[in-house]
Amino acid sequence: MSVVLEIDHIIKKFSEFTAVDNVSFDVEEGKFFSILGPSGCGKTTLLRMIAGFLEPSSGDLRIRGKNMLSIAPNRRPVNLVFQNLALFPMMDVAGNIAFGLKRQRCPAKEVISRTDAMLERVGLSGYGSKQIAQLSGGQKQRVAIARALVLNPSILLLDEPLGALDLKLREQMKIELKKLQREVGTTFIYITHDQSEALVMSDTVAVMNAGRFEQIDTPRNLYENPASRFVASFVGETNILAATIKTTAPDLVIETSTGLTMRATAMEELNNRDCKLFIRPESIILMPDNDLADINRFDLTVRTILFDGSNTKILATQGDCEITVALPQNKQFAHISPGDQIEAGVHIESCKCYMGEST
Repeated sequence: MSVVLEIDHIIKKFSEFTAVDNVSFDVEEGKFFSILGPSGCGKTTLLRMIAGFLEPSSGDLRIRGKNMLSIAPNRRPVNLVFQNLALFPMMDVAGNIAFGLKRQRCPAKEVISRTDAMLERVGLSGYGSKQIAQLSGGQKQRVAIARALVLNPSILLLDEPLGALDLKLREQMKIELKKLQREVGTTFIYITHDQSEALVMSDTVAVMNAGRFEQIDTPRNLYENPASRFVASFVGETNILAATIKTTAPDLVIETSTGLTMRATAMEELNNRDCKLFIRPESIILMPDNDLADINRFDLTVRTILFDGSNTKILATQGDCEITVALPQNKQFAHISPGDQIEAGVHIESCKCYMGEST
C-alpha cells in the first residue's frame, strides 16, 4: 500500500520551548491514523504543521511524495475539521457543504451533484435545505466532515472533533466515524486525548508525550504490549505497584512494596533496583484453579463493589495498596461482598515491569 504522508525528523520550537521534538512517521493511503496524548504534548501543533498553518523549525513533510514546506494551507491536498466545527449558521446544510466548491469556481451543476452525492455518503440525504440550528450534534459533525470531504482531500485532519459532544453521542459517533472512513476511503489523521476514541477507530495509533512519539502501533498491541511506562499508564486502566528487583535470571523476580514476591515480565531494560509493576484489572483472576501454572497468587480484601453494568469492578486492597479488579459478567462472583478475603492470581506475562521513578 502506498504512503500518502511522510514526516521526517520534524521539530517545532517556540522560542526556547520545543513543542514537537524530532518526530518521524509515515501514514499509508486509506488508513485511520490517530495521534493520542495528553493536553500540551504537541499533537495539535503537529497537526497544524501538516495543515500548513505552522512551519516546522526543521525537518521534512511530504504528501504523495511532494514536499509541502512553504506550501500555503489552501494549496495543500488536506482539509481540517475543528472541534468547534466552524459551520456557517447563516447557510443551510447544502450551502455549508458547497462553500469550498464555489470558492474553487466549480460549475453550478457540478456543485449541486457533488454536494448531493456527499450528503448521501454521510447519511444526510434530504437534509440539504435544513438550517444548521435544526441539526443534532451528530448531524452537525457529519456536515462538517462532508464539507471537508467534498473537496477530495488526500488527507482529512480531525482535531478532537468529538470533544464537545455528550458521552452517549460521542460513543455513537466513534462508530459512525470509523464506518464513514471505511466507506469513503480517505486517509484520516485524528487527534485526541481520549484513549477509547483512538483504540476503537484507528488502524494505527501514535502515543505522544512531551513532543515525542513513545510508540506507534496497532491499538491491540499498544494495549497489550506498551513499549514504555508512560504508554502503559496512559493507555487503558491499570494497577501500578512500586517494587524492587530481587533477581533477573533465569526469571525476573520482584518484591512489591506490600511484601509480595512475584515473577514478572520485563518490558524494557531494567538497569536499576527500583521498578514499577503494571497489572491490568481484567488480567486478575479471582479464585484461580489450583492446577493453573505460571501465575502469581495473592490474597485481596474487598473494599467495595463499583457497579457500572458491564464494566463492574471490585476495589480491593493488598496490604496498604489499592487494587482494581474487573468483575467477570457471569454470576460466579455475585456473592462477593465488602470485607471478604479472596484469593487472586495473575499470569506472569500479565505482570509487566518498567523502570522505576529514580531512573
